Amino acid sequence: MTTTDTGPTWRHARGDIPFAFINYAGFLLFALVCGYPFYYLIINSVSANDISALGDVRLWPVGLHLSNYEQVLGLPGLTGSMLVSIARTVIGTGTTVLASAFLGFMFTQERLKHRSLWYRLIIFTMYFNAGLIPVYVTIHTLGLTNNFWVYILPAIVQPFNIILVKTYVESLPQSLQEAAEIDGAGIVTIFFRIILPNMTPILATVAIFSAVAQWNSFQDTLLYVTDQKLYPLQYTLYTYLNQANSLATAAQNAQGNLGSIVSAATTQTPTSIRMTVAVIVVLPIIFVYPLFQRYFVKGIMLGAVKG
Repeated sequence: MTTTDTGPTWRHARGDIPFAFINYAGFLLFALVCGYPFYYLIINSVSANDISALGDVRLWPVGLHLSNYEQVLGLPGLTGSMLVSIARTVIGTGTTVLASAFLGFMFTQERLKHRSLWYRLIIFTMYFNAGLIPVYVTIHTLGLTNNFWVYILPAIVQPFNIILVKTYVESLPQSLQEAAEIDGAGIVTIFFRIILPNMTPILATVAIFSAVAQWNSFQDTLLYVTDQKLYPLQYTLYTYLNQANSLATAAQNAQGNLGSIVSAATTQTPTSIRMTVAVIVVLPIIFVYPLFQRYFVKGIMLGAVKG
């Protein structure tokens, strides 16, 4: 290979063309494979329900309409469930990020007595747990059943997030904390005014993990909540999805004497409801990633590898 003061020769650049073409083509194909399922959901949710139910909508919307969203969003109880999901996502993410940041920081402080013991006990919970029944008994004893805080309190301390934050804090210059201590700053002041402002990448990473988990979670509702006012969006939509399937089955088995049921079933098919519900649930999380993407890669790398 020969080079000049102005850069690589044409022979070198021409040799890179096949590699660049294959590289970009491979990544483009990978992006299409990853993105097509979301595109498929969207085009089926806005296409004619009868055609979508037959599986004939693959590349472009057919019979474009938005009535599916109007009907699904108009279901009773959906507004309250959406508020519950938003509240648990915002509050749960904020508390988890703050707890992970503070605990991760404290586990780097030699002044913390028995810090190795406390750290190992937290890591221990990643591999072992008491089981479903003891956990339920504990939740019930604490009065968290049918309580909004059952969505928040058990998820505040996450060992994996603490490991990421601890490793990230250890990569920060020790001189930052030493300079603050010389000026008389206490441990709380050092955390909030020195360390926390320099933890943006890892905090964004933890926020993404927590927000996705909180928004998508509905298993805790199945176990601990029977009050419909506390149902999150995912559980409410799951309930309506099951009702839609039952309605469609009843319509298919009807012999013509259930006109009202047939009419309701043809207005919304299980396929159209399934596609619409999936889009409603997925879209908010899709919009979260672009906001934190520039911090995510840096945070996960620095939080996973010391040095």
